[in-house]
Amino acid sequence: MIQSGSWLDTDGLSRALLGWWKVSGRNYPWRARRTPYRVFISEALLHRTRAAQVQPVYEKFITQYPSFRILADSDQEELVSMLRPLGLFWRSRMLVNAARQIVDQYDGQLPEEKNELQLLPGIGSYISSAIRCFAFGFPEVLLDTNTVRVLGRIFSEKITDSSRRSHRFRSLGARLMDREQPANFGYAMIDLAALVCVPRNPKCQVCPIANYCRYGLSHRSELRRR
Repeated sequence: MIQSGSWLDTDGLSRALLGWWKVSGRNYPWRARRTPYRVFISEALLHRTRAAQVQPVYEKFITQYPSFRILADSDQEELVSMLRPLGLFWRSRMLVNAARQIVDQYDGQLPEEKNELQLLPGIGSYISSAIRCFAFGFPEVLLDTNTVRVLGRIFSEKITDSSRRSHRFRSLGARLMDREQPANFGYAMIDLAALVCVPRNPKCQVCPIANYCRYGLSHRSELRRR
């Protein structure tokens, strides 16, 4: 049994989390083949949208628009029709405008630098970090409502509406980051939040990192006392 305080063993946490993810992580088509274009499209479609909704649209999208150049020349009405099931109707125009900018300024190749990515239409801090992590292998910390919840429980930190933009949470995320497998680690954190470390009644009894988490250690101790 790992003793309380072992949550500071970041290497152990990473190994446990990645081991769990290889067996229990979710399979999505955008994870199987992570080219910069495919990652860009998937992150744009996943913005404020459930993955189950995105999956069939993503596969159709990639088939019909397999590159930035083809997307830049796409018919706007066809694109709007394809993306209609996802809502957020501004997204179709954003994707076309971004594709045109990438073709015009970067010869159709997605830039790697964060400041350049954030100059593209619709690309903010989270999506630019996700692109750098999943497409280019940079150890980017991904902070959204769900991953912040996981970090808050691991380190027993108070979570507020501004935590996603907090330097404190970014520092905690960087502390845990597996720099040899940043993309897998990012997916593992996302899947842990979705499947185990859920908002209400988290499943600490089956959590792969409960012994490295202040909330998990406290929860298990409480269950043993009952």
